[in-house]
Amino acid sequence: MAETARELRRVRLDHRQVRVLAHPLRMRLLGELRSRGPATATALADRLHTNTGATSYHLRQLAEVGLVREEADRGTARQRWWRAAHELTSWDPTDFDDDPDARAAVEWVQRNQVRYFAESAERWLEAESGFPTAWRDAAGMSDIQLMLTPDQLAALKTELWQTLLRYRTEPPAAPAPAPGDHPAADPDQHAAPGGGPAVDPEPAAAPGGGPAVDPAVDPDPAAAAGGGTAAARPVQLFLAGYPVVEGE
Repeated sequence: MAETARELRRVRLDHRQVRVLAHPLRMRLLGELRSRGPATATALADRLHTNTGATSYHLRQLAEVGLVREEADRGTARQRWWRAAHELTSWDPTDFDDDPDARAAVEWVQRNQVRYFAESAERWLEAESGFPTAWRDAAGMSDIQLMLTPDQLAALKTELWQTLLRYRTEPPAAPAPAPGDHPAADPDQHAAPGGGPAVDPEPAAAPGGGPAVDPAVDPDPAAAAGGGTAAARPVQLFLAGYPVVEGE
């Protein structure tokens, strides 16, 4: 049976966690575990083009503050499996006003996320022409400026986030078969694996982010052939809202 909407595991970062998280490889490791599920240090090293010693060390650092956990029942003496302890991360910027080191760590995490989303958007623009028409027309970017009070901005952010969570926790619809195809017996097999790192309504950014999907190695046969409805695949959304700061 299809999975019903569920409660996502959340963590509100404390001072120690945010200081540990403010590291480029640790951010990527947590993102990989959130978006693609449990993995070994060796598998993560292969995906992130680094060495197993580095991934093992940084996974242990994340585990010490409770952001990742070892799956003892899956591991062996030589291969340890790790999973993300939570699916969502949140904080308020003012949580760390009394701790300069933690405040600096939060600012680094936020700037790193802005860089990640910019790079992710650039990868999409470079790959867009190779995607089926359905995906090219469905994707897009837009922006708008509104006159809002802080309370209105907070309410709007929460409202938009609840809409995103509804799509996150509900399984995607099974794709319609192309003419002549037989529908799958169990719609569960079409559900996208895991869930990527996500931002709660409170923070300006969240750790992690999965790698871009390459259409050359992850084709969408039904859409490419012009029949049926495209299957679900990972989609990146970036929710940000902040006061406009005039430049020079």
